[in-house]
Amino acid sequence: MDGSYAETSVKKKQSPLNMVIKVAMVTFTAIMLLIGTSLFGVFAMIFSGILIVACIIVFPYLKVEYEYVYCDGQLDFDKIYSGNKRKTALRIDFENVEMMAPVNSHSLDSYNHQQVKVADYTSGYPDTKVYAIILRKGELLTKILCEPSEKMLSMIKQKAMRKFSEY
Repeated sequence: MDGSYAETSVKKKQSPLNMVIKVAMVTFTAIMLLIGTSLFGVFAMIFSGILIVACIIVFPYLKVEYEYVYCDGQLDFDKIYSGNKRKTALRIDFENVEMMAPVNSHSLDSYNHQQVKVADYTSGYPDTKVYAIILRKGELLTKILCEPSEKMLSMIKQKAMRKFSEY
């Protein structure tokens, strides 16, 4: 394998809403099992079983990790749910990229007044260095937010120097 491959993994910060969802689902299931069975009998047991299955299905999607894989001018964004289920979220080719720069860069000012779809693949922690990639597909502009590693940044800079800004 040559030197044009890099990957980075970023764990997404747990939101308070995720904790509320988990606690509410577990609490409601427990209440239905303890109190509901005496009031509603078999129907409460069936409903509790449905709630348990819902917890098994929903909980893995509340813990997300992003993985960026850069290989020879192509950048893949994958979502990993609970460390075991992987889904490719987005694949971009740097031939379609207009600009890549830090989020607070003045190089991106010209895109602030345009209608831009935002795709956020960041951890959500405030102390991280977030980069924005402006991608054009026809008339549609997409702003992709990510936290690439230094190795990945240097490879992107080598491949697409005119599209990359550090300021």
